[in-house]
Amino acid sequence: ALALGSTLLTRSLRAARRLDFDGAVAIVTGGSRGLGLLIARQLVSEGARVTIAARDAGELDRAREDLAACGGNVRVVACDVGRREEAERLVSDTLTVHGRLDLLVNNAGVMKVGPIEHMAHEDFEEALAVHFWGPLHATLAALPAMRRQGGGRVVNISSIGGKIGVPHLVPYCVSKFALTGLSDSLRAELARKNILVTTVCPGMMRTGSPFNAWFKGRHREEFTWFTISDSLPV
Repeated sequence: ALALGSTLLTRSLRAARRLDFDGAVAIVTGGSRGLGLLIARQLVSEGARVTIAARDAGELDRAREDLAACGGNVRVVACDVGRREEAERLVSDTLTVHGRLDLLVNNAGVMKVGPIEHMAHEDFEEALAVHFWGPLHATLAALPAMRRQGGGRVVNISSIGGKIGVPHLVPYCVSKFALTGLSDSLRAELARKNILVTTVCPGMMRTGSPFNAWFKGRHREEFTWFTISDSLPV
C-alpha cells in the first residue's frame, strides 16, 4: 500500500509540474539543425509557437520549411547569442510578437576537436561566448518577462562534457562546465519565482555532430575517433 501510494503521489506531482506546450511561446537557440531542430519539431507538434535562432540565415530558412511542413507556427531570427545585444533583441522581438515567453531552450553550440597545442585563445573565447555567455545573455533578457507573467522555464543544453573533462575537447568542456554551473546555480534561486531551470547533460547523439564539428591537428584521425564515439550504441 505504501509503495502504491508513493507511486501515485510521484505521478501526480510530475503531472502537476508538467508544462503544457499547446499555445506556449518558446525560443530555441541553435534551432536550425541537429538537436535544436528536433526540439523545435517536438514543440511544434505539441502546439507551441516557436522562434528558432541561429547564425546561418540559409540554415534557418531550410529549418523553417521543415517545421512549416509539420504545420508549425514558426519564426526565425538570424543572430549570434554570444553578443549581448543580439541575444536581447531575440528575446525582445519574441515578446513584441507574442506578448509572453514560456520556454527558453539554450541549445546553440560549437565544437572544435583536437589536441590542446592546436587550440588558440580564440577557440576558448568562441566556445565560452556560445555556451556560457549566450545562455546567460538570453536568460537575463527573458527573466523579467517570466517574473511578470508568473513563471516560465529555462532549459540549458549542456553536455556530459560539462561534467567530465574529455581530452581533445578542452575548449568545449571548459565552456560546458561553465554552463552547467550557471544552470545548476540558477535553479534554486529562481524556483521560488516559479521559473524552473533544467540542466540537460546528454552524451553523444546521432544528430550530425561529426559533420558540424571543426577538427584540428591530425584531421583524419580526430574525425575517425569522434565519429566512432558518435556511432556507439550507448
